[in-house]
Amino acid sequence: MKDRFWLKLAAKLTFVILTVGLIAGCFRGEPKEEPPIHLNPNMFKQPKYKAQSESEFFPDGATMRQPVPGTVAADSLRKDNAYYSGRDENDSLLAKMPVPVTMQLLKRGRERFNIYCAPCHGQTGDGQGIMVQRGYLPPPSYHQDRLRNMADGYIFDVITNGVRNMPSYRHQVPVADRWAIVSYLRALQRSQNASINDIPPELRESVK
Repeated sequence: MKDRFWLKLAAKLTFVILTVGLIAGCFRGEPKEEPPIHLNPNMFKQPKYKAQSESEFFPDGATMRQPVPGTVAADSLRKDNAYYSGRDENDSLLAKMPVPVTMQLLKRGRERFNIYCAPCHGQTGDGQGIMVQRGYLPPPSYHQDRLRNMADGYIFDVITNGVRNMPSYRHQVPVADRWAIVSYLRALQRSQNASINDIPPELRESVK
């Protein structure tokens, strides 16, 4: 009997506590002027300098320090000028890409081309993309002799800096993806202007 009594009492107390907790959770706390209580203030008040604040430690009274000579911002060390600019040491446009053409690069180029270029240039590079069909000024076809004979560095430079109606894509398309697009664009040009000599000899008999 005593055990049953204490079980009932515990069940009632549990019910009361849960009910009070649920009711209390429905009310918003009132704003207070007193600062909050921090059981571990070391995690809240850390000895640190904030940007543009004063300092009693450094002689010039400023917390912000000049970078050490030779410091380079993250991802800004661009020693390979040809790769990052599409130009050689004489500032001339590169005739050929500075990266090897692989199937992986071509697939990446096709993916990026269809995202960023095809809306205007079309998926075949004929300059008749969906934007042109809706009134946008048509870009030139990639399959004209002028662009087929243009240096690879020129295409990279146009993607980077834009030309005429085409805006710059330097912020949307990373450098590696720009070269991937160049490689795929060359494949598109080859596909639309191929000759029998572009087909391996063992496969030419199958071409009708």
